[in-house]
Amino acid sequence: KTHWHQQGIQTGTSKEVRLVPVRRADWHLQGIQTGCVPPSQGYQGLVDGGDNIKEATWESVSMMLQLGGTVIGSARCQDFRTREGRLKAARNLVKRGITNLCVIGGDGSLTGADTFRAEWSSLLAELVKVGGITAEEAKKSSYLNIVGMVGSIDNDFCGTDMTIGTDSALHRIMEIVDAITTTAQSHQRTFVLEVMGRHCGYLALITALACGADWVFIPESPPEDDWEDHLCRRLTETRVGGSRLNIIIVAEGAIDKHGKAITSDDIKNLVVKRLGYDTRVTILGHVQRGGTPSAFDRILGSRMGVEAVMALLEGTPDTPACVVSLSGNQAVRLPLMECVQVTKDVTTAMNEGRFDDALKLRGRSFQNNWNVYKLLAHIRPPSTKSGYTLAVLNVGAPAAGMNAAVRSTVRIGLIHGHRMLAVHDGFEGLAYGKLEEISWERVGSWTGLGGSKLGTKRTLPKKYFEEISTSISNFGIHGLIIIGGFEAFTGSLELMEGRAKYEELCIPLCIIPATVSNNVPGSDFSIGADTALNTITTTCDRIKQSAAGTKRRVFIIETMGGFCGYLATMAGLAAGADAAYIYEEHFNIHDLQVNVEHLTEKMKTTVKRGLVLRNERCNENYTTDFIFNLYSEEGKGIFDCRKNVLGHMQQGGTPTPFDRNFGTKMGAKAVAWITGKIKECSRHGRIFANTADSACLLGMRKRSLVFQPITDLKEQTDFDHRIPKEQWWLKLRPILKILAKYNIELDTSEKAHLEHVTRKRISLESNI
Repeated sequence: KTHWHQQGIQTGTSKEVRLVPVRRADWHLQGIQTGCVPPSQGYQGLVDGGDNIKEATWESVSMMLQLGGTVIGSARCQDFRTREGRLKAARNLVKRGITNLCVIGGDGSLTGADTFRAEWSSLLAELVKVGGITAEEAKKSSYLNIVGMVGSIDNDFCGTDMTIGTDSALHRIMEIVDAITTTAQSHQRTFVLEVMGRHCGYLALITALACGADWVFIPESPPEDDWEDHLCRRLTETRVGGSRLNIIIVAEGAIDKHGKAITSDDIKNLVVKRLGYDTRVTILGHVQRGGTPSAFDRILGSRMGVEAVMALLEGTPDTPACVVSLSGNQAVRLPLMECVQVTKDVTTAMNEGRFDDALKLRGRSFQNNWNVYKLLAHIRPPSTKSGYTLAVLNVGAPAAGMNAAVRSTVRIGLIHGHRMLAVHDGFEGLAYGKLEEISWERVGSWTGLGGSKLGTKRTLPKKYFEEISTSISNFGIHGLIIIGGFEAFTGSLELMEGRAKYEELCIPLCIIPATVSNNVPGSDFSIGADTALNTITTTCDRIKQSAAGTKRRVFIIETMGGFCGYLATMAGLAAGADAAYIYEEHFNIHDLQVNVEHLTEKMKTTVKRGLVLRNERCNENYTTDFIFNLYSEEGKGIFDCRKNVLGHMQQGGTPTPFDRNFGTKMGAKAVAWITGKIKECSRHGRIFANTADSACLLGMRKRSLVFQPITDLKEQTDFDHRIPKEQWWLKLRPILKILAKYNIELDTSEKAHLEHVTRKRISLESNI
């Protein structure tokens, strides 16, 4: 599942194109046969040939989705490093008519694939010369197409936001960090956690952000020479502030500025010797590579697999070998060797002591994570105050990650010198004066807490304008940061309407989307949706497992989301559902009949189980009970049915690493924006903001975080059904059906084009 380092190649044969099944994904595009290398082979299976290259069937990959590791195996192959080994591999491919390879691995595997492709013509010529293949066979296999996907838990490959396996590794790490945190608080201890990352500090950095660690050591940015003094001072400040635990995260490749290794034992000995704190070391090791893949990784693997197939189908002899990767929520193609070169440039920069260059080469996302972490962990609130007061509140239903966003908002606000107020119980609490000043220490441990510590309600502000205006005036509030779902959006629109009558409402507003439904206009993702998605996926895994013994069973599962089908669709992709019913895609009794007949045929195969998801408000007449009864009646004698309504468990639980990190960065960026807007709207010591751009929503749009005036988003919104009029994830619906073996066409009109990896120095985001 998670670590595909030196993965090697998955191959097979067909009439037209020879492709491979995507890692962990139950997919085959229509009309394409595929094959794979069985366990413990990788490139070795390619060299050895014979039974090591087998055709894969639909059923043979149907149970891969929820499995960790690599079902078809991986091996470090010395033979493939030699021309003689590559000659054998070429012969094995030519004999099977294979001319397209999808390589899933790290930079070593991908470099090997590019070398193989570059040598292909000469390898074939040599094989013809020695009689290994015929001239006719060489002509049929005259060129080799290569497409790469990066599998590495270290996220150390330049050009992609996330490599396959990284998110799952973060899940394993955070589970352990959360467990350790409770122990450390009970015993008032310091914990030093060593995570993987010999050459890349991504896991350590995101872990530190997600758990609010006191210190993190990463290889790309070694600490200053007096780091020992600084670290001890930092730990002492935290204890004096009332914290009962300290957490220090160390990447296994951490070094100082002189290239000397900084080990977890070195840090423990330092803390014990200087401070006398009870200190423990935990080295997580290979546990980070294990376990069930996260929902994000399953969807990433599936989407990248589809894009890899498209790239191979479109490949020509002149097409450069490419890597398919993710940028924001967009699939992109990048020249393979450009990515490999930039990845190697990072290592070279670190070896030469050019650590600033190494950070820049890692990319903008890595830099932003690092800068936000440094602000939250290493900078203390200034003694001089800005004179401004910001209030933060939660609106709507609880969503995991809200507390991480509040923590970041409060601490970054304090760093800017603002007075920070926490509003309890949403707009209603703002009206009734349920506000309190909140301190740095108060929010210290909030990143890992689910729900909303401030309390949240769905109440809208319109009927409380008089009281809210009074509270804003009494507490001297200069700006509002509203963290919540659709009510946060509609409530902010009401506040803007109230500006005409109430001058106190003329203050800057910033909305941070946070809802499991992911239905806020202006943002592709909302805080909390990833946690809910993982909850649904994990539940589906367990439900499918319960059917393994009984066979011939279909489960009907109802998910949350209101009218928004995001959770049902993405959980369907991640859990391998046979159907997902949503409001946005109309369905009728004929569609239900087709689905039942499809499952009836499926029960004749070796995969004797079915999974159907239904969004809670997809249709007022075709209820979960109706669909359950229909399937039960039509399936009599063929399969039996069970139904589950997941309910509010989807809103609970501890936030995932994605939601913790997303909430933290959103909070930091929102405070930076609102600080600038307050200064811009300040006139003679008073704040007067009545323009459209003084009330914005901060959203993730494709590849970047952008501020959008909420009035501009009104036209993009279906207010009756509380959803955006256009939703990016609807384009993934055909993939879900293809993976479920429905005979439909995939729209490839918006295919990813080949982009180039820029090596320019990217300026740091302003104010962060």
